Order: sequence, then C-alpha cells, then structure tokens
Amino acid sequence: MSQSQESTNLNSKSEKKLGEIPISVLDLSQIVEGKTAADAFKDSLDLARHAEKWGYNRYWVAEHHNMPGVASSATSVVIGYLAAGTSSIRLGAGGIMLPNHAPLVIAEQFGTLESMYPGRIDLGLGRAPGSDRRTSIALRRDVTADDFPELVEELRSFFDASKTSYHAPIRAVPGEGLDIPIWLLGSSDFSARLAAYQGLPFSFAGHFSPDYLDRALEVYRTTFRPSKTLSEPYVMLGVSLIAADTNERAEFLSTTMQQQVVALTRGRPGKIQPPADLSSQLDPLELSAVRKRMESAIVGDRDTVERRLQELLARTQADELIVTSGIYDQAERLHSYEILADIAIPSGKATL
Repeated sequence: MSQSQESTNLNSKSEKKLGEIPISVLDLSQIVEGKTAADAFKDSLDLARHAEKWGYNRYWVAEHHNMPGVASSATSVVIGYLAAGTSSIRLGAGGIMLPNHAPLVIAEQFGTLESMYPGRIDLGLGRAPGSDRRTSIALRRDVTADDFPELVEELRSFFDASKTSYHAPIRAVPGEGLDIPIWLLGSSDFSARLAAYQGLPFSFAGHFSPDYLDRALEVYRTTFRPSKTLSEPYVMLGVSLIAADTNERAEFLSTTMQQQVVALTRGRPGKIQPPADLSSQLDPLELSAVRKRMESAIVGDRDTVERRLQELLARTQADELIVTSGIYDQAERLHSYEILADIAIPSGKATL
C-alpha cells in the first residue's frame, strides 16, 4: 500500500469485510525456551517466506530491549535479513522506538534498506522506549517521549530533499529524497492525534492496549488533516491471534502468551515457554492480569477466529489488520497464520 491509498472513515456506510482488506504480520523474533537468537531469526525468516507465499501484505518486527525472549532489538538489521530472504512482501519496523535513537541514524539506516530493497520498506515509529528505565539510560539517549513530535519532524526532514541540499550542513546519505512510508504507532490517543495532524497512517496496538482503542481511532479520524502523502485516514490495527484446528487446542496454545503476561507481572521476563496448565499456578493479581490481557486476544478454531475478526472489523472499520501470534512451537505458529490466510486473504490458500 502506498501512503496515498484511500481509506474508509468511521462513518462509512460500506462495512469492511474479511477478504477485502490487507492482512499483515507483526513479529518479535521470539526466542523460545531451549533455543537461541540465531534460531529465532531462522524461524522469523521461515514465517516471512510463508507469509509472502500466502499473500500477507507486510511483515513488521518490533524494537524491544533487555528482554530474553525477544531477538529483534537491532530492528533494522533484522529487517535487512528478512528482506534478503524474501522477494516481494513489504518489510518494516513496528516500530522503531524513536526516543532511543538519533533521527539521522534512523534516516541513514532506513535509507540504506530502501536503497537495497526499493519499494519494500516501511518505517513505523513509536514513542515508548521499548524497555525499562535503566535500559533506556544504557541506550545513551537524553530524550523522553515528550520529545517525540520534534524527533519525528527531524527524521522526516532528512528524507525531504526540498529541505536539504549539497550546501546544507547535515544530510542523510542514503536517505535524502527517498519515499519511505512513515507510520506512527500508538497505544493511546497521543500518537493518534499526532498522526492525524501530520496526515500520516496510524497503527494502533490493539493487542496490548484495547481500552484506548475506540478513543484513539475516533481522535485520529475526526482530526485527520489530508497531506501530500495521505488523502484520508488509514488505520492498521494490531491483533493478538491464535488459531488452531480446535478451540481446545487454540486455548492450550494461548497459555504460552499467558505465561509471558505472568512473567512481566512478576518483573521477570524470560524466554518463550511451552504451553502448560496454569490453573493452579497463579495468584489473584496474576490471574486478573492474564484475564485482562486475553480479553482482546482472538483465540479459537477457524469458525471462532473468523467470527471474532469480522466482529472486530465491523466495530473498528480498520483499513488493515496486523496480527501477532505468540505460539511456542514454530509449526503451530505457521499453522495459525495459515488458517488466518485461508480465512482472510483471497490468495492465501497455500498449505504447509
């Protein structure tokens, strides 16, 4: 999708339906128990190749730091690896946590990626650190989320050839003059408002911040200002989804994600764990955190997933869905995306 692609606004009379909108993949290059980061990258490339074959629109990886179960900290490097191993699917960051970086560095990195893989690179930007406070300090950036609007503007200026010249003191090479789609990511209405003001596409983290979903989409759509890159608002919605052949199997696979929630609640994040019965292992606080997180997750067999996805689409009128599936076993994870492709992607009929 180009940034000029039009979208349907919140008040549209034409309801979106599965099979009519793009479906994409959000990956963290998860490191599962018993394996290494090297294995995680191979699994990500395996998934990206299948996603390309099944007709997924884009494949994004996210920046996180100091998390033993996430290998995508050097996000632009991972994107290059995935782009080299695929041929047509769009690759991008979902996202780069801009307060961690000098905008010039990100302009150069993504200018390099776009130069190597033209027309295939997206740059999603977030304002959270993607880590804890101590890790943010270790990243050596003396900025905060409050600086995000200025950082976005600085970054965009490095791509805009009209604002630079050979006589300018600082230029992004490569980067300057390249048309790299920039997205703003958010889990509240802050980035929704900024994306609307700047006329940029907006990706909402519905997979971990469902309580702010309706408010963020309303703010984005009602305050959107057309720009030279986007004529109407465009919303991509993040969804946690686990599909399997039966509801019971999907529920069991989802206990891997539940264990991640518990580990974060306890302040001890670790590698991705195999599914397990958690019924006797959780205290009331942990159980509440798990239930809250799983409220927005779509878990089930083909019919359940199709029904719940269509309900979500009818409610939000999202222009695109980007799906993350936190499943321990690679074959099960591939099968989950295969089921989704069969449901929601007209060309997604390939089998493993």
